[in-house]
Amino acid sequence: MNRLIAATLLLALALLGGCAHTAQQSTKAELFPLMYEQKPRSIVVLPPINESTAADAPTYYSTTIQEPLVFTGYYVLPYEVSSDILAHEGITDGHQLYDLPLNTLKEYFGADAVLFTRIKKWDTSYAVVASYLTVAVECELKSTTTGEKMWNYSGTVVVDLTNHNTGGGLAGLLVQVVVTAMNTAMADYVPYAMQANAIALNAMPYGPYHPQHEKDSEYKVFVPKAADK
Repeated sequence: MNRLIAATLLLALALLGGCAHTAQQSTKAELFPLMYEQKPRSIVVLPPINESTAADAPTYYSTTIQEPLVFTGYYVLPYEVSSDILAHEGITDGHQLYDLPLNTLKEYFGADAVLFTRIKKWDTSYAVVASYLTVAVECELKSTTTGEKMWNYSGTVVVDLTNHNTGGGLAGLLVQVVVTAMNTAMADYVPYAMQANAIALNAMPYGPYHPQHEKDSEYKVFVPKAADK
């Protein structure tokens, strides 16, 4: 519980810092007009593009993305099924398809859009008595009809794994070192990947199976760095 509270506080500070840095908001319709023009209904999630140093990150991250997409109002092809089909064709990384025409995926899966995800960070920074876990992801939705990028956003969560519940003196310091190392070794990234997804998908226009579909065009979100020019 303390760790989740710490994660929430760090997340709030990060968001405030981002707000101060960009100081700009736009409506969903202004940022992602193609979502309202093309009105995608179904999505196929491609295997994650892993840019982190953790080889097992895609395996764990892929278990976190389908459910929140469904809750955002879209029909999402079962990831296990679509990833197995793609693997049979020799595709195990979304990067293999990123610059290729996507209309074949529409023919193959019948999906209106494909979701590319990039795992930017999936790691811990450890400095003897202090440790931080970071999960950072970028999501991008492309049309299978036109190949255009319809939506993109990112989410980052930083968690303090440091043990702060020790006494003073050398004994307290040694306990802090040991407990911090144990927290780092046993860290479960999945809940924080879910939080990172929640941050990113909060900026996605709601799909046709959500009660707020086509009612959120004036909702404001912070302008992504890539779009803040």
